[in-house]
Amino acid sequence: MKKICLGVVGIVLTFFSAYAQTPQKDSSTYKSRKLTFDEANLVSSYYKQEGNNAAVTGGIGSQKLSDISNTIDVKFIKWDRKDRKHSFDLEVGLDHYTSASSDQVDLKANSSASHADTRIFPSVSWLIENEKNGTTIGAGLSSSTEFDYQSIGANINFSKKTNNRNGEFTAKAQAFIDKVSLIYPTELRSGGGGDDDDDDDYATTARNSYSGSLSYSQIINQRLQIMFIADLISQKGLLSLPFYRVYFNDNSVQKENLPDTRMKIPLGFRANYFIGDKVILRSFYRYYHDDWGLTAHTVEVEAPVKVTPFFSITPFYRYYKQTAVDYFAPYKTHISSNQYYTSNFDLSAFNSNFYGAGIRLTPPKGVFGIQQLNMLELRYGHYTRTNGLNSDIVSMNLKFK
Repeated sequence: MKKICLGVVGIVLTFFSAYAQTPQKDSSTYKSRKLTFDEANLVSSYYKQEGNNAAVTGGIGSQKLSDISNTIDVKFIKWDRKDRKHSFDLEVGLDHYTSASSDQVDLKANSSASHADTRIFPSVSWLIENEKNGTTIGAGLSSSTEFDYQSIGANINFSKKTNNRNGEFTAKAQAFIDKVSLIYPTELRSGGGGDDDDDDDYATTARNSYSGSLSYSQIINQRLQIMFIADLISQKGLLSLPFYRVYFNDNSVQKENLPDTRMKIPLGFRANYFIGDKVILRSFYRYYHDDWGLTAHTVEVEAPVKVTPFFSITPFYRYYKQTAVDYFAPYKTHISSNQYYTSNFDLSAFNSNFYGAGIRLTPPKGVFGIQQLNMLELRYGHYTRTNGLNSDIVSMNLKFK
């Protein structure tokens, strides 16, 4: 997998460096009727976590996991005869993870079918922007495929700027139609405790999600910009994971069982304040509630500091707090009369902290001397939870323009 990641980076660098040899027209004065390359982003990241509350083994055991991710995002633009801007965005992502807890779907196996997996997630979107009347409409399609999960997504969006262009209203609707493979813990399968066969033709079931989002952004003055966000998300289908175990206080074991519907309501507020010419203070607050009984609060702050015209540093911090869902209980504390039950600590009560920093380079002659490679960003973050989970993530973003 490391060879694949390095290969992807090499191919992209080779392909887009060719643009450095091609003179580009000044986009401020020329609007092409033909489809032209606008920009591309290559984002690579490495994630690693540790913990001792694995849901696969009923809320105990190792949560050790590592993930390598690569995403390539390419954008093209053109103008039509009505002077409307068309933007086309093509994205392909590839994740590969290894998980100690998923390896325990079969408690007797040294390496089960679920100990590692690769996820592929392509997407395409199309936006039409009319600068004259301040409207933008768009649509997109996406897909995600891994060993036990397949998802097809679609979205539409509309935005309208106010007459003075200082405010903008946006509406978006999304739908995800998913199939979940019914991979049960081996001891809970019909026939009882057989070996985990990698070639099993597992049955599947549906999990569908629908969401609507409304937002309004406003430029208050030269220094302050704000945004209000409201979402409504409805899910229906198998919302538990079939290979998550729950151990009861009578020593019996069952697979996780949760309601087949869930309604989520997140509300958010964002504010950006420009402190002079070199510092931006970005802040975000979100309130979340759902009908499973989970309530959460999120506060985020980041402050990009421009050290030079071509180099900036961005420290960031996020605090998160949530209550447990009504159906959560730790290992061997559920009672057999419970209708719904989970020992997944992602649904427990906890507080978390995520902090780190990023650096951003935009040299005038291009990164590594490649004119079209105009931005390099590196970020590191450390995450901790009060229930013992901790993780680290390192990411790199290369932008070709």
